[in-house]
Amino acid sequence: MCDTCGCNVTPGNQHLVEPGGKFSHSASGRESVEVLQNLLSENDHQASHNRQHFARHQVLALNLMSSPGAGKTSLLEATIKALKGELNIAVIEGDLETENDARRIRECGVPAVQITTGSACHLDAHMVHDALHQLPLDDVDILFIENVGNLVCPASFDLGQHRNIALLSVPEGDDKPAKYPVMFRSADAVLISKTDLLQVLPEFSVARAEASLRGLASQVPCLSVHTRSSSGIQPWLDWLHSQLAELKDSRQRGDLSNFTSVPEHGHVLMHPHLQQVTPLDDEL
Repeated sequence: MCDTCGCNVTPGNQHLVEPGGKFSHSASGRESVEVLQNLLSENDHQASHNRQHFARHQVLALNLMSSPGAGKTSLLEATIKALKGELNIAVIEGDLETENDARRIRECGVPAVQITTGSACHLDAHMVHDALHQLPLDDVDILFIENVGNLVCPASFDLGQHRNIALLSVPEGDDKPAKYPVMFRSADAVLISKTDLLQVLPEFSVARAEASLRGLASQVPCLSVHTRSSSGIQPWLDWLHSQLAELKDSRQRGDLSNFTSVPEHGHVLMHPHLQQVTPLDDEL
């Protein structure tokens, strides 16, 4: 958990630590470590509940993470355009302030909910759950959760997503996987974005970026994409279709373990004491 930058208390879980809240006082009367552990446990519990909603509504939920400006929203716009008429998409947007990104997504003709986190530099499961109330999940095939632009904290919070996608843009430099290993180690796919800029930024090496990723003992797909042409996101679209096919096959076999538990490289960021999804009775 983000216990160093002070962002562990978010608008989504603040009610738990306010006067009268579940964790407003620890057993010993000291609120530090115990409260942080309790908040993390509550987040994982809520994430398990979110995941049950996705399973019930047969939605594939994907968490997009990157630094600010890596091209998450542009990628979503291009994806929505490419899949229009084929798949139903909804988006949850996370930013500290403004509805700019949600407005862009709505202009593409799909539902989008903006979460403004204030000072919190990541989304958490409680904020995502609140946003789910505003989405027609019965009519959605893929839910994209665009996390707050940050290469550190978002990787530490389970939102209930099925897969994590990390974007690394060409202008950022090819050493980011080595510098921010937690983010890239948690990814189920890494997209090297804005590859149309490689011709003017020759100092970026796709091979070095992928070598840095493999240096983390990660074998996930490393896809080069850009949004300047329809063919620029084809590797990404192919990956999306493969995930939908895998989810459909898992449902038909009655075995969703690959979408509800923690694989070795960390499909979902649950903590050891909550690796199994606990059945919950409450509904949206």
